[in-house]
Amino acid sequence: RQCMQWPQNISVAVNVSSLQFQQSDVCSVVGAALAKSGLSASRLEVEVTESAMLENVEETTATLKRLAATGVRISLDDFGTGFSSLSYLHTLPLDKVKIDRSFIENVDTDERSLVLLSGVTHLAHELGLSITIEGVETAEQMEILCSKVHVNEMQGYLFGRAIPAGDVAELLSIGNSGNIVPLSAMAN
Repeated sequence: RQCMQWPQNISVAVNVSSLQFQQSDVCSVVGAALAKSGLSASRLEVEVTESAMLENVEETTATLKRLAATGVRISLDDFGTGFSSLSYLHTLPLDKVKIDRSFIENVDTDERSLVLLSGVTHLAHELGLSITIEGVETAEQMEILCSKVHVNEMQGYLFGRAIPAGDVAELLSIGNSGNIVPLSAMAN
């Protein structure tokens, strides 16, 4: 409900655990939450980890397709951990890939890390997916990502720590004087 007080261009991302995702009524729960809050489905982003896919790929894919059909956006969270499969990028109804922090830990010192990250982001973009890089903690990492990798969003302690939903409105009122910076502005 709090997000209904936020500007219309701000969406809400919700992590769904493997256990929650395997429940047969996850689509009903999401639908009921949207109806109760009044939030447009297009403003909701459901984040699912790769581990949620491993339980039952066919059932998970079907559930994601049902959620996507409602207008909810789907993100594959922590991509690159555990049992990464590039086939997920092609077969799942994804809107976004959130690349795990492990891909950027050494991006400022290891050229191979940068090559791998560039390859994954290029592939995801060619498939029409948005990219978020997780775990950005230093200005050096941000500068390298802005100059050498095509990324839509970054998140990490460099930009801020997680905050309670009730504090978001205050942060948004700060505008660009805070740590919310459009990547297009950083690339220039």
